[in-house]
Amino acid sequence: MRKRTEPVTLEHERCAASGSSSSGSATAALDADCRLNQNLRLAGKGPEPRCAADSGMKRTLGRRKGLWFRLRKILLCVLGLYIAIPFLVKLCPGIQAKLIFLNFVRVPYFIDLKKPQDQGLNHTCNYYLQPEEDVTIGVWHTIPAVWWKNAQGKDQMWYEDALASNHPIILYLHGNAGTRGGDHRVELYKVLSSLGYHVVTFDYRGWGDSVGTPSERGMTYDALHVFDWIKARSGDNPVYIWGHSLGTGVATNLVRRLCERETPPDALILESPFTNIREEAKSHPFSVIYRYFPGFDWFFLDPITSSGIKFANDENVKHISCPLLILHAEDDPVVPFQLGRKLYNIAAPSRSFRDFKVQFIPFHSDLGYRHKYIYKSPELPRILREFLGKSEAERQH
Repeated sequence: MRKRTEPVTLEHERCAASGSSSSGSATAALDADCRLNQNLRLAGKGPEPRCAADSGMKRTLGRRKGLWFRLRKILLCVLGLYIAIPFLVKLCPGIQAKLIFLNFVRVPYFIDLKKPQDQGLNHTCNYYLQPEEDVTIGVWHTIPAVWWKNAQGKDQMWYEDALASNHPIILYLHGNAGTRGGDHRVELYKVLSSLGYHVVTFDYRGWGDSVGTPSERGMTYDALHVFDWIKARSGDNPVYIWGHSLGTGVATNLVRRLCERETPPDALILESPFTNIREEAKSHPFSVIYRYFPGFDWFFLDPITSSGIKFANDENVKHISCPLLILHAEDDPVVPFQLGRKLYNIAAPSRSFRDFKVQFIPFHSDLGYRHKYIYKSPELPRILREFLGKSEAERQH
């Protein structure tokens, strides 16, 4: 019995040893594989566990949902504002009036209007006139450039007396926004002064350092007051009226009134004019986003009319009896060129102009004069000389 059991025992021991050896090698192989996967994950080369991948995907989807939620919220706010603005304008017509006048936009801001010499106008005097009680307007008077040396150190009385000299006078009516010290306006004064003109300009009530509340009636009355002030000092010198942009509306209002009282100016010059304020507002670049909004006229244009703002150039020119010159750039982005052309087509056949010259001068878009840089044209001196020379001949005749 001992002999038979001994081999079995030895065999069992060999099997146990063999089993132990194979189990150890499998465990070692598994540990090595785990260490390899761990090293690969640390190096960024191995696949992540399924739970980690799912977690990363959830975070990505969460971020996308958060971004879309915020974007949708912004879009809803913009849409709500877009819809609310027309109702706000309709309920508060004064908003539309402020957007037309833009008198609260003072550009350039850091200038002293009492010192025009700071803008390179060392032959200019600053005045203050009072058209009505509680209304004061700031005025600049630039004399012809040939007198700039004589003008140094002179007082207001000297400048007023100079209006009676043998030089024509231009009353310049600026557009909305800014002041009489605006850069492009100052450059035009310099050009006109170099051509031998007196240039008298002012800020309407509510603009610049002028005191009062803006309105179409008030702006027109301010212009009338300054015109009468000039005529009281200019003797027989010709007086021309030059309006730019919104100032063309003031200019035609003024000249119509002057013609009705039989004291017309010697000529009217309109730079970048429109037909009437409703058509201009509809054509303005700011109205593009609402131009096809249902009820555009009711929401945006009717409040302008209800505020008493018309600036009806197309009606005024039918009652004006003096030479008319219209200047307009084809690339004007503010007052479309076709409005200036349309105004000319209304004025030219009018009976009120049958004895006077009416001329339209376009400036090609390649020149880049846009809304306010016609003063840069080298042709401008010739245009003015020829037109105003003929106007003076008509006046004398």
